[in-house]
Amino acid sequence: MLSGKSQKLLSKVLSKKSEITHILISFYNIIILHLSYYCNSEGVNMLAIGLMKHGGPEVLELIEVPEVKAEADEILVQVFCAAINPTDILARNGGIAERQKPYNPPYVPGMDISGKVVEIGENVKTPLKVGDSVMAMVIPNGQHGAYREQIALKSGAVVPIPQGVSFEEACTLPMNGLTAKLSLELLNLNSGDKLAVTGSAGAYGGYMIQIAKTLGLYVIADTSEKDQNLIKSLGADLLLPRGEEFIKHILERFPEGVDGLADGALLNEKAVAAVKSGGSFTAVRGYQGTGERDINFTQTWVRTQDCMYEKLDDLRKLVNANKVSLRLADTFSPSQVSEAHKRLQGGGVRGRLVIKFH
Repeated sequence: MLSGKSQKLLSKVLSKKSEITHILISFYNIIILHLSYYCNSEGVNMLAIGLMKHGGPEVLELIEVPEVKAEADEILVQVFCAAINPTDILARNGGIAERQKPYNPPYVPGMDISGKVVEIGENVKTPLKVGDSVMAMVIPNGQHGAYREQIALKSGAVVPIPQGVSFEEACTLPMNGLTAKLSLELLNLNSGDKLAVTGSAGAYGGYMIQIAKTLGLYVIADTSEKDQNLIKSLGADLLLPRGEEFIKHILERFPEGVDGLADGALLNEKAVAAVKSGGSFTAVRGYQGTGERDINFTQTWVRTQDCMYEKLDDLRKLVNANKVSLRLADTFSPSQVSEAHKRLQGGGVRGRLVIKFH
């Protein structure tokens, strides 16, 4: 214990150095939480990142959650990395508060993990073994989110990571990859059809382009000047200026419109004119469409893709075949998660920001 005099001196120094204070407090919290993980005799607690109330990035904090075990049909994963997605911002700021109502706080966000198998339930039939490197999509509810050190998932949600990729890279694939795969299923296009993609520089848009090309589609992608090289590298056939101008440029080149449009940029009704009569339009945030010109409007809800083992494993195979690329923007420690959310919310991030637990 510090003497009273030493404590006063330390307080005086820290009061003048708020940034140092923040770092020391974060470091202290991590030590305490990890000690509790290993030393709690009444039941082990796990390190997680959660929120007690909705708000800005500052509401995210290091918390303790109870240890979980694998049920008979589950696989327990030690989480090495968790990707940060725009849906996590909605979980944090109250954008999906209705969905969280059945659960008491703290709420643990996050939909993407990578890590290692710790335990396999007795009824699980899987080629996976304890110690295998895996990835999964998580459907958050209450404290069951990706931002935690361990998580138990249904066996159908957990697949091996692609060959030769890091845990940081692997966790960027599941949710956005499955979203893109579902969008393409809903659009129901044929080889040679024209697909327009908005939000092409984002994770969802990038996967849309690359997976669409494996299906033989002609892809028209929106881009800014600075993203042109990136979008070209993803394999788009035609690049056009992004924003509302994108629709105008599509119609200049294809007066009847395109066969399908995936709206990752949330242009909604502003993008409908680019789709030909009888074509398809899919939205990622629930836009219902206008019902005009026999266009098939669908909503891409990735939550419906939970435990789709074969679909996620197909994505793994596409990475192994170098047909889908994983884009990692930056990594953060658990104590830096507020900073990471600020950066994502500020826009312009290309690739995924990732939390490293191990």
